[in-house]
Amino acid sequence: MFRKILLAKTPHRVSSETFDTWQSITVGIYLAIVGYGVLVGIPVISTAWVSQIGFTEVEVGRLASADLGGLSIGSIFAAFLAPRFNRRWIVVCAIALTVIANILCMYTQTYDSVLFLRLLAGFGSGIYTAVSIATIGASSKPARNMNIMLFVFAFSQAFELQVLPMFSMNGIYGVFVVANLIGILMLKWLPEYPPEERETAVEEGVDDYHESVEAVRARKIAPWLCLAAIAFTYVNIGAYWTYIELAGIESPTADNEWVGSVLVWASFLSIVGCLVATVISDRFGLARPMIVTLVIHALVVGMLASGINNTNIVISLFSFNFLWIFIDVYQTATIANVDKSGRFTSLIPASQGFGQIVGPNIAASFLAVGGGYGDVFIMCAGASMMAFLVYSYMYVRLKRAIPVLADAS
Repeated sequence: MFRKILLAKTPHRVSSETFDTWQSITVGIYLAIVGYGVLVGIPVISTAWVSQIGFTEVEVGRLASADLGGLSIGSIFAAFLAPRFNRRWIVVCAIALTVIANILCMYTQTYDSVLFLRLLAGFGSGIYTAVSIATIGASSKPARNMNIMLFVFAFSQAFELQVLPMFSMNGIYGVFVVANLIGILMLKWLPEYPPEERETAVEEGVDDYHESVEAVRARKIAPWLCLAAIAFTYVNIGAYWTYIELAGIESPTADNEWVGSVLVWASFLSIVGCLVATVISDRFGLARPMIVTLVIHALVVGMLASGINNTNIVISLFSFNFLWIFIDVYQTATIANVDKSGRFTSLIPASQGFGQIVGPNIAASFLAVGGGYGDVFIMCAGASMMAFLVYSYMYVRLKRAIPVLADAS
């Protein structure tokens, strides 16, 4: 049922060239960055919820799951709306919902109310984030434009982690309100409907019917495997990124001010990671570097399971941020390569958000039953290894059926 709705035709189309203009790419990138704003700033936001509002560590995990889970639900909702309705009006309504929810958060500090409002804010963000990702994915060079988005994302991460701690909790909400309202001013650049079908060349190298069937099956399953692996990856990222600052602050062998400084400086590694990931993928393709990266990612989060000190938190945070952007570059580009329709590309935020529902919730559950942060980091490592297994299986399937696509950059 879901597949039929997802692949349904829409009566409205705009020229595919519209999606290649700098205006379309700019508004797509901006809305995506704003939509991912809470994800980027969640370590600072989590600490503010505890220190300024008085929420417990368990409640913080639930709040993060609600906000980032709303992102997932909203993006799935957008997958139904975007092919059929005017995307500008969809985004206007989504931004309005997000702005109202953030403003109401300024006037309440009860856990249940904030939990509901963060779910609403995430839902609105998920809708326009999915539309923006679909807009970028519909361009003629989606992998390149996704890399540009992630490069800007790396800068926004460094900016948020440096600036947000300067604000009160209401000030943080206010930053998100202003960023969303700016997006409305750019909506005239957003294509109103999906693009016309682009002409695509028929692939060569398929020698017989059996190979053709295998290739078709591999191409159909690859986007779903990518989305599943993204979800596992973000179980790791969601839990680690929600609790890393709190875990460092509570560790008796780590200095509080040192942890905060490392968090800010580590964010700049994302910028370096984006550049290095592009260079490596141009030489070795996307799949093989991503598979190796997921294993290393598991190691750098798992190393904190035995305790946190000033040395290992530097290694873990710097490596985590450097490799996080690696993974995002490879994941988004892989989806863009195997899904020329752009339909699955719009579901990337849904997979990310789903992982971020599960990750912080599992972490909060460990803490609620008396577990420690070591248990959380072991779970994070396990989630990364699950993503490794899924991507490895996808690579083997594509390598056997469509070698050129398996090693595409």
